[in-house]
Amino acid sequence: MEHVVDLDHWPRAAQFHFFRTYNRPHFAVTSRIDVTDLMLRRKSAGVSPYRAALYAIGAGLHGVPELLMRFRGDQVIRHDAVELSMTVPTKTGTFGYAYVPFTSDFAAFDRTAKALIEAVAEGGALDANSGERDDLAYLSCLPWLDYSSMSNAMPGPHDCIPRISWGKIVEANGRHSMAMTLEVHHALADGAHVGAYFAGVQDAITHL
Repeated sequence: MEHVVDLDHWPRAAQFHFFRTYNRPHFAVTSRIDVTDLMLRRKSAGVSPYRAALYAIGAGLHGVPELLMRFRGDQVIRHDAVELSMTVPTKTGTFGYAYVPFTSDFAAFDRTAKALIEAVAEGGALDANSGERDDLAYLSCLPWLDYSSMSNAMPGPHDCIPRISWGKIVEANGRHSMAMTLEVHHALADGAHVGAYFAGVQDAITHL
């Protein structure tokens, strides 16, 4: 389901119109996520750190209404839910995109994500979204790098789908952590919303 946002009563309407005039309206924030319990307890119980990260990202996104908002021209809509679209390495040496619905039940989410990702890994088509959908968030893992910042390729200033990336899990002083980046369109989200997202991700991955 999607809902039209009443711009006459939306507190961020002025900011929305202001940042829509920018040629480069996106901003990215990188923060570290503590995954100590995941790596020391949940991984040994068979939980995939990768799919746990997917789940936590979904929880973080769905906990912040602004991150479920999209604009179409001058109209703003809010989705009840978005699918997670992540890059998946394939047996052909390239990659394709998987589309995973989010559910707050981790076991159900994990089963669905595993099956959909494995199907793409077998060598399916690229299946990139060409703009027909905006009920998505784009995800990409960089397990080779413990990076400090990053930005994404953007088709233009009218793309308002959030991008989330995360990097290599590293250990220091007995704690495990990873970098994570959220890139958003400033017409729809501010720093407070990004902060709420990271808090939601951390809570979800800590209490998995």
